[in-house]
Amino acid sequence: METKTTHIEGVPVKTVSFRRAYVWQLPVRFFHWINGFAITFLIITGFLIANPPAIMTAKEASGQFWMGLIRMVHFISAYAMVAVMIMRVYWAFVGNRFSNWRQFVPFDKEGRAKMWHVIKYDIFLLNEKEYKYTSIPIGHNAVAAASYLVMFVLAIVMIFTGFALYAPTSTWFFPKIFAWFTHLFTTDEFLIRKIHHIVMWAFILFILVHFYLVLFHDWLEGRGESSAMVSGYKFVRKERFKDYQEQEENQ
Repeated sequence: METKTTHIEGVPVKTVSFRRAYVWQLPVRFFHWINGFAITFLIITGFLIANPPAIMTAKEASGQFWMGLIRMVHFISAYAMVAVMIMRVYWAFVGNRFSNWRQFVPFDKEGRAKMWHVIKYDIFLLNEKEYKYTSIPIGHNAVAAASYLVMFVLAIVMIFTGFALYAPTSTWFFPKIFAWFTHLFTTDEFLIRKIHHIVMWAFILFILVHFYLVLFHDWLEGRGESSAMVSGYKFVRKERFKDYQEQEENQ
């Protein structure tokens, strides 16, 4: 590792040299933000649909359409989520190596070792005396990659259960495609609604952990984790930047 020693108020401080590396391509950033807003709107409107508040106004009930607006926002957000998911799957095959589908299946021997390292480092805040794999990845770390794969599967569950619930009242063909999903498990919609609700809490938990880890790495490593999803660039240690350039040339 290339470090320099500077003195701040007479105290020697080691500094690390960084270089900018283009990691997140525009379609990946587009997917991230559209999907993030869609999930946020789906959660908020989902809570309101499941447990409507008693809103009192001067108008009669027949003159109000606030629940209809909430449902409309919920459905539009669902369609946006489906659209960007399709785009992201496509980009997993045509994008750069940081967005490639292989990044999201780190379950070989090296991948498992990296996952265990991240768990000890990020969650238990432990340091390892010896670690033969690169400890700070340029793209997703192994745990993040695996968690995105899990969330993708849960998103599929949300799409199937959500449109299955929407199918009986929909006049469009797309939601009706999922009508069979309800009858696959039960003739009662209650189970489908319950699965939909439980998976929503899984998304809420993921969002909280995601925010924590992004801020954790931004503060601890100073690699621009937050701004990278706006600019596409992350800061890479100088000694690793050569590997990054070589891999970019060979891609």
